[in-house]
Amino acid sequence: METVDNDMQNAEFKMQGKGLYKWCLGFILYSCMAWHVIFCPYTKVEESFNLQAIHDLLYHGSNLSQFDHLEFPGVVPRTFLGPLVIAGLSYPFLLINMHLGFDKFMMQYVVRMMLGSLVLISFYKFKNGVEKIFGATVSVWLQLITVTQFHFMFYMSRPLPNTFALVLALFAFHYWLTRNQRMFIIMSAAAVIVFRAELSILLGLIALEEIVLGRLKILQIICWGIPAGLSMLGLTVVIDSYYWMRPVWPEGEVLWFNIFLNKSSEWGISPWGWYFYSALPRACLMSLLFVPYALKLDYRIRSLVHPALGFIFLYSFLPHKELRFIIYAIPLLNVAAARTCAHIWNNRLKSIAHSLIVHMIGLHLMVNLCATVLILNISYHNYPGGVAMSKLHAIEAGEKDVNVHIDVFCAQTGISRFTELNSNWKYNKSEGVSIKDLEIMQFSHLLVEWTEDIGHTEAFYLHTHVVKNITNGFSHWGLDFNLFPPIQVFLKPKILVLKRIMTYPSLILNTTRMKSHKM
Repeated sequence: METVDNDMQNAEFKMQGKGLYKWCLGFILYSCMAWHVIFCPYTKVEESFNLQAIHDLLYHGSNLSQFDHLEFPGVVPRTFLGPLVIAGLSYPFLLINMHLGFDKFMMQYVVRMMLGSLVLISFYKFKNGVEKIFGATVSVWLQLITVTQFHFMFYMSRPLPNTFALVLALFAFHYWLTRNQRMFIIMSAAAVIVFRAELSILLGLIALEEIVLGRLKILQIICWGIPAGLSMLGLTVVIDSYYWMRPVWPEGEVLWFNIFLNKSSEWGISPWGWYFYSALPRACLMSLLFVPYALKLDYRIRSLVHPALGFIFLYSFLPHKELRFIIYAIPLLNVAAARTCAHIWNNRLKSIAHSLIVHMIGLHLMVNLCATVLILNISYHNYPGGVAMSKLHAIEAGEKDVNVHIDVFCAQTGISRFTELNSNWKYNKSEGVSIKDLEIMQFSHLLVEWTEDIGHTEAFYLHTHVVKNITNGFSHWGLDFNLFPPIQVFLKPKILVLKRIMTYPSLILNTTRMKSHKM
C-alpha cells in the first residue's frame, strides 16, 4: 500500500510540476508581450486606421460624424470588425479609466494589451496542437524560441490588419494540426475574406497538401468553405458599409488595389528574394539555422515548412514587401527549429559531444535575446511624433487656449487620437495647411519635422514661432568600444515643437521693415 501511495504522490508531483512550468512559460510570454507594449507604446501610420477606429468606437460610440476615418479615409478602406472586437473587450477598462481619472493615453496601453492577449490565446491553441503531434518538449522549445525573437512578439500587440489576421491564422493552424478540417476551413475563410486576402496563398497551400494526403476532400471544401465564405462576406459588407457610409467590401478593395492594380509598389519595391535574405533572418534570428535539419529529422515537419516557404516564395512576386506580410509563416518555421532543439535536448546525455551541442542551442537563445534587446531599443526611438506630442502636453500643461498643427511626419510616427489628452485644445492634422506662409499664424503651436536644411529655408514659422523642444529619434546604430555596451544606438533631431511668439500686427510691421530694408 505504501508503494502505491508513493507512486500516486510522485505522479501528482509530476503533474504539479508540469502545470507549474506551463504557467511559467505562459507568464514569460505574456510579460514579454506586455514589455513590448510598455517600452514602445506608440504606433505608426500602418496601424493608424485600426487604432483610430478603436478610439472612436470607445469615445464616440455611434456618432459617426466624429470618426477619424471619414476625415482621413486612407488609400483603401479597412474593416471595422477587428476594432469592434477590441473596443468591446476594452470598454469595461474605459469605465475604470474614467472613474480613476487617468488620461486617454492609458487606454492605448489597454487596447494594445487586449489585442496582444488575443494573439497569445490563439498562439497557445496553436502550441497545444504542436504538443499533441510532436510532444511537450517541442512545445517548450517553440515557446522559448518565440519569446526570444523580436518581430513576432513585437507585432502581437500592433493594431495592424496582419495582426488581426494572425489571430485567425493561428486558430486555423490549430484546427489543421488537430485534424478538425471543418473549423480549419471556417477560420481560413474568416481570415482571408475579412482581414488579409494574401492568406489564401498560405492556407490554400495547406488545404492542397491535405487533399494530396487524403485528409481533406474537395467536396468538403465546397460544402464548408462556400457557406463560411458567404457568411463572412455578408458580415463584413453589412458592418463596414454602415461605418464607411457606402457599400463596401474592404478587403476586396485592398486586394484589387494591391494585386490587380499593383498600386502598393508606390510605397516602395524590394528585390524578389528580399523575404529570404532579409526578412526571414531578422524575424527568426539564429533559430533559422535549425530549420533545415528538422526537415531531415522528422518527415512531419515538412508538412508545416513546405506551405510556409511556398507562401513566401509566391508572395515574393509582389514588388512591395514588408516583414509583417509574412508574419504568419514564422510560427510554422519556429516549430521546425523547436523540433531540432528538442532532438538535441533529448540526446544531451548520450556523450560529451551531445552535451556541448546542447550549450549551442542555449547560446542561440541568448544571441536571439541580445538581438531583440538591440532592435527593441531602436524601436523605442522610432516614434518621435508620439514623444513630441507628450512633451508638448508637459510643456504647456497649464495652457487652455492651444491650437496645434501636426504635420504629416509627426502624424505618421506616433501621434493618435489617444495622444490628444486635453479636451480644451484643438488638434489639426490637415495636410493642406502650408507652414511656409501666413496661414500658419492661426496655430499657437506646431509639431514640425526637422530637415537637414532647416536653417537655410525661408519657412514662415521660423519667424513667427520659437522652438520649445527638439525631439530626437533613431539615426543609426554602430560599435563604440569605448562605451559599454559597445553596440550603441545613435540619435538625431527629428521634430521641432514650436510656440507662436508673434501677433498679426507685429508680423505685418516686421514684414514691412524687412521689405524696406531690402529696398
